[in-house]
Amino acid sequence: MDQKARRKRRPSDREADRRLAAIADIIEPLARSLGARREIVLHNYRVPDRSVVAVASKVTERREGSATSEIGLSLLTEGRVAQDRLNYLAKAPNGRVINLSTIVHRDANRRIFCARCINLDVTELRHAARILNALIGQDVKPESMTFADVIDTSPRDKLDGRSLTTLSRSDLLEILRALDARRVFNVKRAVGQVAAAHGVSRATAYACLQTVREKAVGAARTQGARRGGPCAADRFR
Repeated sequence: MDQKARRKRRPSDREADRRLAAIADIIEPLARSLGARREIVLHNYRVPDRSVVAVASKVTERREGSATSEIGLSLLTEGRVAQDRLNYLAKAPNGRVINLSTIVHRDANRRIFCARCINLDVTELRHAARILNALIGQDVKPESMTFADVIDTSPRDKLDGRSLTTLSRSDLLEILRALDARRVFNVKRAVGQVAAAHGVSRATAYACLQTVREKAVGAARTQGARRGGPCAADRFR
């Protein structure tokens, strides 16, 4: 650039040049601090046909003097309303899956003049995530693994954060009905454990369990009579 051309440059351009140089100085140590499989590309959008002015590390095939990307063209089209583009996925020419974030920089007139693009190769991470999801059972509700878990879970589900002292008799009957349906009381001394978990005496738990079973037998007999078939209440004896 000759001396006459320099004099014609606007103050905002000279300030943008200083900021661009300062950013270029820090992208190499920044890329190293982010670890392996990361790359930082610095774009000067004032020359979109050769916008890449610095590249730290190597994940994509970008090099100094390369033209701007589709994202860069989109940002330039949006102008002053353009915003950072964070954590979007793209596929590099070599087939690797890249997580990209484009952070824009504006001059004194709020115009975008450059951007830092942080590119992370997540190909192996996505493969590992698929393996982990298969192992942990994604979107599957965990089942209780121990007998104590089965007993302890029932009051928590019923109380919904309330104290055991607020447990009504109807609440207790409903909990015992659910536990009986799960064959919890087939386990020796289960009534005592359930009583302790719910803050009631064994006598109260036994009495409520008897009520639950009597109601179940009555309901089963009524249903069997309506259908004219065998009485389903026999399974409770």
